[in-house]
Amino acid sequence: MITVRKADARGVSKLDWLDSRHTFSFADYYDPEHMGFRQLRVINDDRVQPGRGFPTHSHRDMEIISYVLEGALEHRDSLGNGSVIRRGEVQRMSAGRGITHSEFNASHTEVVHFLQIWIIPDELGVAPGYEQQDIDLSAAYRKFQPIVSRDGGPGRVKLHQDAAISVATLRDGEVLLHTLPRRRFAWLQLARGAIALNDHSLIVSDGAAIEGESQLRIQANTAAEILLLDLA
Repeated sequence: MITVRKADARGVSKLDWLDSRHTFSFADYYDPEHMGFRQLRVINDDRVQPGRGFPTHSHRDMEIISYVLEGALEHRDSLGNGSVIRRGEVQRMSAGRGITHSEFNASHTEVVHFLQIWIIPDELGVAPGYEQQDIDLSAAYRKFQPIVSRDGGPGRVKLHQDAAISVATLRDGEVLLHTLPRRRFAWLQLARGAIALNDHSLIVSDGAAIEGESQLRIQANTAAEILLLDLA
């Protein structure tokens, strides 16, 4: 079964410096029909104006992944980490028993556009942590390339959960066939382009909950970038 979550049905938070779209209930947006999917709790699609951002705030017991689509995101936290995340990189922050951080647009001229994904960890109260890795996007052409996994490794950040995130890119008209593991669930998030997913049409920023499917057939109707979350 595939259940599509259309982009224009998401929750919205708009400030003079922020345009945020919420796939699931978040902050002032609450919808009991959309509280998450399996261990996936949040997908926020954020655009932050130049030189602006989220001031220091706290989190605990959450795995927070940032994936930049355009621009550059500056991160600082209470562990002493300070970095800039750009396209072609992925960041994971484990909030664990408590962490504070800030996120700002690193540019004073260009908007930063990024996805922030929250996954509930399989253990509470772990030591907070931070990791950032370069992604080989060329390895994601016409196949799903892992960028987040339980074990981590080169080109992927480590996650405190039995879950993974992969990315694939397709050119207009190309088809990707992907076999799903048995007894697993998946969430597909379309970061760019337009695709046909089995019998469903998705455009940019649409998502889809996937359960009980053995294979995905993805055809790009325009050049596409696709995130796939493997969930228990």
